[in-house]
Amino acid sequence: MSMRRLVALTVTLGLGLGLAAGAAGAAELRMLSAGAVELGLTPALAVFQRDTGHTVRVDFAAAPALAARFTGEPGYDLVIAPAAVLDALARNGAIGGARVPVGKVGIGIAIRNGATAPDITSVETLKQELLSAESVVFNRASTGLYIETLLVKLGVADAVNAKASRYGDGASVLKHLLASNKQHEFGFAAITEIVLFKDKGVKMVGPLPSSVQNTTTYLAALPAAAGPDKARAEAAASLLRYLAGMQARRIFAEAGVEPAP
Repeated sequence: MSMRRLVALTVTLGLGLGLAAGAAGAAELRMLSAGAVELGLTPALAVFQRDTGHTVRVDFAAAPALAARFTGEPGYDLVIAPAAVLDALARNGAIGGARVPVGKVGIGIAIRNGATAPDITSVETLKQELLSAESVVFNRASTGLYIETLLVKLGVADAVNAKASRYGDGASVLKHLLASNKQHEFGFAAITEIVLFKDKGVKMVGPLPSSVQNTTTYLAALPAAAGPDKARAEAAASLLRYLAGMQARRIFAEAGVEPAP
C-alpha cells in the first residue's frame, strides 16, 4: 500500500471514529425560553447544534408562564427569562446561581399592512394617537405590564383600556392585528416579535419614543440540581457557556437582540 493511500485511510478512519464518538456523546436538551429572543436564539442554537452534535428542543412562552412551566414536568435543562422570573425561580430553589445575560429587547409599535400608521415621533403625538385610535392591542406579559404603567403616566389609561384588547403573549397581539379590519388600530409588542411577523403582513411603525422606551433583559440559567444523566448535564453546561460567548452574542445582536451587560 502506498504512503498516500495509507495516510488517506488513516484520516478516513479517524474521522469515522470521531463522528461515532460525537454521536455517542450527543445529548438532547430541552430549553424553555421567553418568545422575545426567538429571533436570535434560533440561529444561535443552529450553530451550537452543528458544532457539538447535541440537539436542543425549545418551548417558548410568555414571561408570566415561564416559572410554572419550568418547575413542571417533564422538566427543562435550561431557561431563558427576564431577571424577575429567575429571581422567583431562585427563591423556590429551582435554578442555580449562575446567570448568563442573553440580551435585551425594546418595545415597538405595529400595524397591519395597509392600516393607518400612528404618528409616534414624540411622546405627545403618541398620546394623541392612543386617544384617537379605534383600538389598541397589547399583551399581559412583560411588554403589556410596562404599557399599563405608561398609559397611567400619560394620563390616558381609562380611555385606552376601554377600547384595548389584551392577550397572553406578543404573538397573539400580532395575530389580532392580522385578523382585524380596523383602519386606525395599532399594537405594542417586543421589537423582535414584530420582526418575526414582517413577512406575514405586519409592519413595524417604529420603537417607542426614546424618553419612554423600556427594554427587558433576558438571562439564561440552569436548574439548581442536575439530573442523573451526567452527559446531558454537561451538555447543558456547555450550552450555557456558549450563550455567554462572543459568537452567540454576535448572532443575537445581528437579529436585533441588543447586548446586555
